[in-house]
Formats: sequence, C-alpha cells, structure tokens
Amino acid sequence: MGLLKKLFGTPEPPRPFCSAVVVAAGSARRMGGIDKILCPLGSVPILLHALAPLQASDLVDEIVIVTREDLMVPIGNLCSQKGMTKVRRLVKGGESRTDSVLAGLGETDPKADLIAIHDGARPFLTEPVLEETIAKARARGAAAPAIPLKDTVKRVQDGTAVETLDRDSLAAIQTPQIFEAGLIKGALHKARQDGVVLTDDCAAVERLGFPVCLTQGSEENIKITTPSDLVLGELILAHRRGF
Repeated sequence: MGLLKKLFGTPEPPRPFCSAVVVAAGSARRMGGIDKILCPLGSVPILLHALAPLQASDLVDEIVIVTREDLMVPIGNLCSQKGMTKVRRLVKGGESRTDSVLAGLGETDPKADLIAIHDGARPFLTEPVLEETIAKARARGAAAPAIPLKDTVKRVQDGTAVETLDRDSLAAIQTPQIFEAGLIKGALHKARQDGVVLTDDCAAVERLGFPVCLTQGSEENIKITTPSDLVLGELILAHRRGF
C-alpha cells in the first residue's frame, strides 16, 4: 500500500487530533492521608510521571488536567516549571468520576477527533502502549490497554464465594482509554442522565452496545491506590533505571 501511494501520489490520511484528559481529582481515601498526585516517586511527583509520555508523544496534541480545586495552583505551577507545554487547561473535578471526566471533556479542543482518558495516578505508561491504543481507537472507535488476570477470581455474595469465574475470559483494564470524541461524550452524558455509577470510561460506551477493542497493556502500568503501591512503584522505577 505504501508503494502504491508513492507511485500514484495518494496522500496519507491526516493524523487525528488527540486530546488527553488526565483525571487527578480523587480524594486519596485509601492512601492514608497521602496526597498521591503530588507524592514523589523517585523524587518526581507521580502526576509528572503520568504526564511525561503524553507530553513526549507526537500523537497527542493537548492535555487537560482534571483535579481538586485546592490542587489547581500547585499543579499549574508544577507543569509550568517542568515544561509540560501540552497542558492547556486545568479544570475542577466533580462529585463522581463521570462528572470529572465530563468536566475535562468540556475543555478539550472542539476539533479533537480522539479523546484519551488517563489516570493521573498511573505513573508508568509507556509510549508504545499509548501509541498502540491510539492507533486501535483510530481504526475502531474505542480501545483500552489490558492485561490477563493471574489470580483465580470468585464471585462473592454475603462474604461467601458462590462462583469461580473463567479467568481466560477476563482481563484487567488499564488507561489510557481512548475513544472517538463524539462517542465518549455522548456515552458519558447518557450515563450521567441515567444515574449510572461507572468505575471506568469503557463501561459508558459498553452500555450503548459499542465494543471496546483491547490492546496489550503492561504489568508495570499500575495505578497508585494504596501506600503499598508506592513501594511497588519505587521498585518499578529502580528496575527501569537499571538499579
């Protein structure tokens, strides 16, 4: 196909404009009072680790950060000092994840073709995972990185295991979750209208019957949720640095 384009002068289709919405508005209840977004990991705040691959990728055009009101000034100063030039706006989060993501979506560039929604507490995203997921979303409309489950998973009722689920049919979904812009905006508005509580954004489009294609995630692409995750994060960082 590339040779035919060269021979006959068929232009490459334009690269889609991709806006990234980074959600960093959580209350950190499970962190024992530690504000994880600005917590240092190898002397660098977790949020900066999360932003770095988005800043570095040629496929991401802008970043909108959704955070708590009390963090807007320190995060804005941090991004400015550290050269996060793609960060165009900071916006106050809402009561729920859906509200927060919709607040971020409302500040993305109107010409965005794709929206990448990433957790600000995932500091180990790699550019290959990011760019493979962008490519899949461009082709199919919705995509997210995933990894297979290792543990046996039980369905629990009243503290009792009542069913063993087929591990081969399950996956752990990560971020960034990337969608055609109109699709995710419509799906999240519909979920909020219906009063549905969502733990991730793929669920919003799944409710509409739209399939989410999975790409290869990374076991290192963890979300910092509890203090023990900080310990694991330091080990991942040390491994990457060759220590």
